[in-house]
Amino acid sequence: MRHLRLTRLAAVATLIGLGLLTTHGASATSRADEPRSTPVPIATADGSLFSYVVNVSDPSESRVRTAERAVRDAGGVVVQTWPQIGVIIAHSDRGNFARQVLSSGKGAIASAGPTRTVPVTEGTPKGDQAAWDAADRRRVPRAPIGPATPPSSTAPDPRSAAQWDMEMLKVPAAHEVTAGSRGVLVGALDSGIDADHPDLAGRIDWSTSVGCVDAGRPNREVAAWRPTASDHGTHVAGIIAAERNGYGTVGVAPGVTLASVKVVNDDGLIYPEYAICGFMWAGQQRMDITNNSYFIDPFEYWCADQPEQAPAREAVRRAAAWSRSRGVVHVAAAGNSSQNLAKKTTDPASPNDGPSPTRRTINSGCLDIPTELPGVVSVSSIERSGELSPFSNYGLGAIDVAAPGSGILSTVTRDNGWGVKSGTSMAAPQVAGVLALMKSAHPDLTPAEMTDRLRAGATSRSCPTPAGGSACVGTKGDNSHYGRGIVDALAAVR
Repeated sequence: MRHLRLTRLAAVATLIGLGLLTTHGASATSRADEPRSTPVPIATADGSLFSYVVNVSDPSESRVRTAERAVRDAGGVVVQTWPQIGVIIAHSDRGNFARQVLSSGKGAIASAGPTRTVPVTEGTPKGDQAAWDAADRRRVPRAPIGPATPPSSTAPDPRSAAQWDMEMLKVPAAHEVTAGSRGVLVGALDSGIDADHPDLAGRIDWSTSVGCVDAGRPNREVAAWRPTASDHGTHVAGIIAAERNGYGTVGVAPGVTLASVKVVNDDGLIYPEYAICGFMWAGQQRMDITNNSYFIDPFEYWCADQPEQAPAREAVRRAAAWSRSRGVVHVAAAGNSSQNLAKKTTDPASPNDGPSPTRRTINSGCLDIPTELPGVVSVSSIERSGELSPFSNYGLGAIDVAAPGSGILSTVTRDNGWGVKSGTSMAAPQVAGVLALMKSAHPDLTPAEMTDRLRAGATSRSCPTPAGGSACVGTKGDNSHYGRGIVDALAAVR
């Protein structure tokens, strides 16, 4: 994945309103004293198939149906409708589709815009959505989650001695209280999980796993959620819940259940419709936690003052907020660009799905999503020394907590083995695992209560003296490097 993504991660890895308030101070719009962000025109030419989000003005059935008719009248195909949040994913080869659907919507449509800067490569899913949904409900997974593999011995898993991150987070002490409950379900929105890996096979629930990269329509076929081009999701999954079974590594919450929610295509891209599908699926399945080690392509920062970027950003916001209202806590990696999220000025790397990016001016109304969305737990990365990892994003008010992300050992697909990776991608699942332990010990906590407890229990850490390569500002207990502090698994469960 790029943020995390296959290209950028490689540089640091060895291999509507739903009325939810943000827990870190990302703004929805830019300040009056800031410059407007640089436009990035998207050329949706006649004859080229593009993907769009269409946001309904309110999610009533009548307005959703009116919006669907408007999509078809404007020369589009309804790929997926999420009536709960009033979002439609559409394909069209009409260059003026976005303008036409707005004029055809008779007031039912609030906004519409493309989700990428290049034509669709995966094609439009065949068949009517209602028929697909009915067939999907009848589909029975080949193998639901199996029983936990009994430990081969009473000795620790042989690679656990190299898991310094577990000691830093007080995970062994937390395991004396709970190693996680099977009833707690954690969704890894990522590149897929290797269901054959010996440290993961007993942890994956096939019935709640799904693929979302078929244009954003959920696909529960096993092949749709397995990894194909990246072991990033498998590494993340091992950090969260690798099984304690006498070999390999041990996850932060080895007793909980995992769901593979594939939102990364074979080019390493996570388009808005993929993430929307992932968040909505998590809410529908009543997952407890999701881990999101990515930013949503093709823009590292989605700007509210750009009419071609704002609709997709709003659709993702709606999806994340709806699933949180259904009891899901979302954890996200802060990003690997060494940028101060509290003082954004430029973005040299977007869009990343075309021939070349546009170096653009950005402002505080441009958000790295999902990590800067309201209610999402944003995680920075630290090294074994406890200092901020050189690659990690940071920012006063932008970070909730910090966790180890440099040189983390976990599961990989090659030879069903283990390997080391670095990135905020590796820090976020540490936090997702701690939240899974918390939910296991305190099952009645709400997402807001879990987030508050996580932040309150973090180990406060002052800014380095003198400040390191990325200037640290703020006080012990709330600063730009650590947020409220380093996550503490023992505090989360007791």
